[in-house]
Amino acid sequence: MKRPDARFERVLASLALLLVGLISLANVIVRYLTDASFAFTEEFSVFLLVLLTFAGASVALRQQRHIRISFLEHWLSRGPRRVLVVVQSLCGAIVLGLIVWFGGLLAWQEYQWETLSPGLGLPQWVYLIWLPALCAIMLLRQLQTLRDRLREGDDDES
Repeated sequence: MKRPDARFERVLASLALLLVGLISLANVIVRYLTDASFAFTEEFSVFLLVLLTFAGASVALRQQRHIRISFLEHWLSRGPRRVLVVVQSLCGAIVLGLIVWFGGLLAWQEYQWETLSPGLGLPQWVYLIWLPALCAIMLLRQLQTLRDRLREGDDDES
């Protein structure tokens, strides 16, 4: 069974990487020609790199590429291994859920307070809303991966 490939996150990460490259290239060219640089490049580049990191983490999560110690998984029999997989996923889901909750609260507070970014004066919540949104997507990928890992254990017995 082919698992979903986190296409949305792949496209988002690719766009973020492309934009960081274009912004950086344009900034270098302008700085070389005029001895001045674009004011927005650092703020946008940092935002895009954070976006790229979370989108890439979501893809890695879906493909089971995150670092985990699998010694116990290989050593345990099917039943205890399934319990360990559920505990691992539950721990990840708790962390992601907390980030979604508190990140959402932070974005909402920034929206209410009308906080502006220090560099360009854009609404700060526009940058912050991506944290809970991407972590919610990662939580979905975590649950999909748990489902797949539990099904893989069922396939081994057939």
